[in-house]
Amino acid sequence: MKIKFIGGAGTVTGSKTLIESNGVTILIDCGLFQGIKPLRELNWEPLPVLPSTIDFVLLTHGHLDHCGWLPRLVDQGFKGKIYCTSPTKDIAKLILLDSAKIQEEEANKANEGHYSKHQIAKPLYTVEQAKQVFPLFRVVKVNEVVNLDAEIEAVFTNAGHIIGACTIDLMIENKKLVFSGDIGRDDDVLMYAPTKPKNADYIFLESTYGNRIHPDTDTKFELETYINNTVNKGGTIIIPSFAVERAQTVMYLLWQLKSEGKIPNIPYIIDTPMGIRILDVFENNTKWHKLSPNECVEMCKMFTMIIDYKDTIEAIYDKQPKVVIAASGMVTGGRVLSYLEKYIGLPETTVIIVGYQAEGTRGRKLLEGAKDIKIHGKYYEVKAKILEIEGLSAHGDQEDLINWLSNLENKPKKVFLVHGENIPADELRIKINEKYGFDCVVSLMGQEIDL
Repeated sequence: MKIKFIGGAGTVTGSKTLIESNGVTILIDCGLFQGIKPLRELNWEPLPVLPSTIDFVLLTHGHLDHCGWLPRLVDQGFKGKIYCTSPTKDIAKLILLDSAKIQEEEANKANEGHYSKHQIAKPLYTVEQAKQVFPLFRVVKVNEVVNLDAEIEAVFTNAGHIIGACTIDLMIENKKLVFSGDIGRDDDVLMYAPTKPKNADYIFLESTYGNRIHPDTDTKFELETYINNTVNKGGTIIIPSFAVERAQTVMYLLWQLKSEGKIPNIPYIIDTPMGIRILDVFENNTKWHKLSPNECVEMCKMFTMIIDYKDTIEAIYDKQPKVVIAASGMVTGGRVLSYLEKYIGLPETTVIIVGYQAEGTRGRKLLEGAKDIKIHGKYYEVKAKILEIEGLSAHGDQEDLINWLSNLENKPKKVFLVHGENIPADELRIKINEKYGFDCVVSLMGQEIDL
């Protein structure tokens, strides 16, 4: 059996792990690369195997860095089955359509503004190509055995992180391979704690926060303080947010604060059409999260929900203080850019970063103190206050990741660390080895191993 890391190794984006065994080829996740240009350019490169020869794709969850390359895979000949949970299917469909729409818009803007190095800028894929993925989805239930082949079985178990997210156990060649996917937190605001594996021969564990411990701070109080301080200056609060889970978590906390009378009566805006549609997924899958149906309804009443872009423009030019939640979470695209074009140069503005920012993203640059940022080919001076609330991350930290291994009844032959930049991954490797004595290695992009 051969395992090849063709994404999500040495980086937190582009998750793709290829498994070849006895004539069967399986791809665990099929993510889009984001961040620095050398990574983004990998999205245009062919896979090291013909997509037409891949039999199955198993999706851990619906985030873009785990499903966003599927339209390319299908366009290049993949005709197999894509297995995932029902919420993941719903989320992936929304995310792929949104991704395709943004790419089409970005290509059009680049052509109109003549700021692409290419004579004609093209989207990575179109909305129509994204739709070609949908008929290939096959829904699986949590904890039920899925027979992929006569001698290959898969079981999906709850991973926390976002709604529908799962760890995948793969029984193949009489070996149990466990692919963690993205592991959620043990004390997440909305999601239930991830299910820990009990046995495994080989583990492929994410390491996003392999060298960090989430601060033991009062996230609600931080949000309350930042909002009140900004409104007292007459400013606007912009919260770049992932449309899935993070936007809903921030909405929930704001709703609690408003209900408690701790934040002012100003407009609270959710301007991410996909994030708004995700609310339907939450309402239709209440067993996956902690919110009751009534809480979902009451929470939504507080927010102005913007779908039409003309309403975005109206909100941008409304001078009164407001709180805006808008995608994308790493400030790589989406409507948050339109708000930042107007507000990033105003010292009374506060931008609150509430999630992981990959290397090379605008969000990472803002956190690192960038004096200006480039949006749609133009540079904007950063005068706004840039703050971070680390306690809202949907990823488990170092302690959560180490704890996730604590129920193993056997010693795995090897633990491969994936989905992490090299320094965090290596620090996690050291901690796992010290605590459990497991043979643990950091996976490298393009590396192929024999099991």
